[in-house]
Amino acid sequence: MEEKLTFNELRKIKDELPNGAIHQIAKEFNIEVETVRNYFGGANYKSGKSVGLHIELGPDGGIVLLDDDKILKRAKELIKE
Repeated sequence: MEEKLTFNELRKIKDELPNGAIHQIAKEFNIEVETVRNYFGGANYKSGKSVGLHIELGPDGGIVLLDDDKILKRAKELIKE
């Protein structure tokens, strides 16, 4: 399912993740760690893949449209744990 939020909100979620969460998400979804980092605004496409992240310039770093929100939902769950 698609999700819209600001780039700054997305980075805040990434920054709130507990230690090791990026690796845990990568393992759970059977994807590269760099792909998870790309999901949160990284840009390493040699080791990771594109993740359907679209950014439109604007306030708070711009508006981000995520094609698939499953990584975002899992990240939010890990923050609450």
